[in-house]
Amino acid sequence: MSDSFPSSESSLSNLNRAIARLKDKLTLASKALEEARQDRIRLETKIADAQNRIQHILSRLPEQSDTRQLNLLATDEPNPTISGDDHEPTTH
Repeated sequence: MSDSFPSSESSLSNLNRAIARLKDKLTLASKALEEARQDRIRLETKIADAQNRIQHILSRLPEQSDTRQLNLLATDEPNPTISGDDHEPTTH
């Protein structure tokens, strides 16, 4: 009759192994969750930076009544010059 039921020592050993496996899985899941949280924070920061850049570009757009040429990529300097460039600016 004792052959049909596992011994309590064997059952305890199996239970301990199962608990150890669950602990390992829980540790891996916790690490993955923390990495996902960090990735989300990085992405939210990138999105906020991109929105700020877009807003900056949009703020530089002229009014509809302004017919001057757009230069959205220019620096804040009014007329940047290239050293050694003594030519007059070309207009098209």
